Amino acid sequence: MGKTLQQKIAQLPKTQQARVRAKTQKLIEEELNLRQLRATLNLTQTQLAEALGVGQDEVSRAERRADMLISTLRHTVEAMGGTLDIVAHLPGHPPAHITQFRDVLNTDAPRKAKA
Repeated sequence: MGKTLQQKIAQLPKTQQARVRAKTQKLIEEELNLRQLRATLNLTQTQLAEALGVGQDEVSRAERRADMLISTLRHTVEAMGGTLDIVAHLPGHPPAHITQFRDVLNTDAPRKAKA
């Protein structure tokens, strides 16, 4: 029978085990959903809703949503005081920052006239 990951890690030298634990924690901290991100900032749904100019129920729905518009996500992140950066990670290439969405909420940008 094969060994579990925990058994394999237990066989590593203590210094390497510590590095594995630190890297694991870093990766866990980097992966947050919107609810966790809001909670990290000690914001309630009501406080975020006020910053967004929406009802608390809308924040609750957004936090459960698996698919949303990039503009909605950007607006939510900015209401928390942050910025949104979309990065593509491709095999054999450095991370590529996708720039076409940067001005999606820029209200100063001229809008195209409807035909």
